[in-house]
Amino acid sequence: MTKEEIMKLTPAEIEVRLAEIKDLMNSEDADFEALSAEIDFIKERKSFLANESRKADMQAVIEGAGEDSIIEFPKEERKMPDIKEIRSSQAYMDAYANALKAAYRSESGDCDFKECRALLTDIGGGAIPTPVFVEEIISTAWERDTITRRVKRSYMKGTVRIGVEIGASAAVVHAEGSAAPSAESLVIAVVSITPETIKKWIQVSDEVLDSSSEAFLRYIYDELTYRVAKKAADRLLAKIQAAGTVSTNTATTNIAVAAISTNAIDVGLVAEAMGELADEAADPVVIMNKKTWSAFKRVQYANGYAVDPFEGLEVLFNNSIKSFSAATTGEAFLIVGDLGVGAQMNFPVGDEVKIKYDDMDDAEADLVKIVSRLPVGSAVIKEFSFCQVKKA
Repeated sequence: MTKEEIMKLTPAEIEVRLAEIKDLMNSEDADFEALSAEIDFIKERKSFLANESRKADMQAVIEGAGEDSIIEFPKEERKMPDIKEIRSSQAYMDAYANALKAAYRSESGDCDFKECRALLTDIGGGAIPTPVFVEEIISTAWERDTITRRVKRSYMKGTVRIGVEIGASAAVVHAEGSAAPSAESLVIAVVSITPETIKKWIQVSDEVLDSSSEAFLRYIYDELTYRVAKKAADRLLAKIQAAGTVSTNTATTNIAVAAISTNAIDVGLVAEAMGELADEAADPVVIMNKKTWSAFKRVQYANGYAVDPFEGLEVLFNNSIKSFSAATTGEAFLIVGDLGVGAQMNFPVGDEVKIKYDDMDDAEADLVKIVSRLPVGSAVIKEFSFCQVKKA
């Protein structure tokens, strides 16, 4: 097609001609040089017609012709990452780890999380959240401890006060038309769950501080959080063992824990302890030192007993409880009870351990002390949810 013929084509006819040229180029006798020149001229003509069309449209708008119209340009959609996405990022993990590593070089040992704040622009001056995988480590640590994972938890500031029913008359049947029943006798004791600060420290080498962000955070949080959770469990068991067998509503409130005594391991001992529990203790477990478990099994095997001395209950090990052989008169070596009903832990500032550094004590050995702390309180909150077995 000649230039004169192309000059007469409409925009629609130009598109038709371009399609024809595409087919011609696939033929064996195609004149590529002529077709290429024609395409160049068609592109120039197409561009000219487009410019002329825009000029005409603009002139029409200037002269007020036609209806007003608004040209909308497509908006670029930018999805802002949410906080969890940011906390899952490598950049946030690095910033968090860098803040902890830098803390040991500061005089105070405190962490400056300015890099994290820059990434979390909507946090302002609030507490800096941990990276997501650290949050998972903390959660796993509390779940790893078989005792703390069963205990009821709360996250209230300061000291928590709970009303516990320690004396009440039974419900009665009131026959229609009969005299009204007597008023209920109800005694409520107030249990205060006061936070105690648990501390744990480890020493690490400078090489640990030089490790990657994830390896560094995993090393310190995995160890420190688990140890704090373990100590929290030990403290609760100590309070169960210190409880008396009668509930009191005084300045030093006591919620009753049942107790039995024995001077020998017997296969019926756990069953006897279960008999001392309240109706509400519907999911009891057995808590003991591993050496006590061994003593039970020895008695079972020696006497050829086919029965389970633990009555099918789950056995939880905690060596802060003395073994049967090590316990002296009046000391508990076994606890049977329902942790979910009978106890509560309160975390006034959350269950994440706070960390400080001390690089001065063992600087000559290139060792850094990492100190963790966590306020947590615990208490018995239900009468006879536990029974402790003591040495007679």
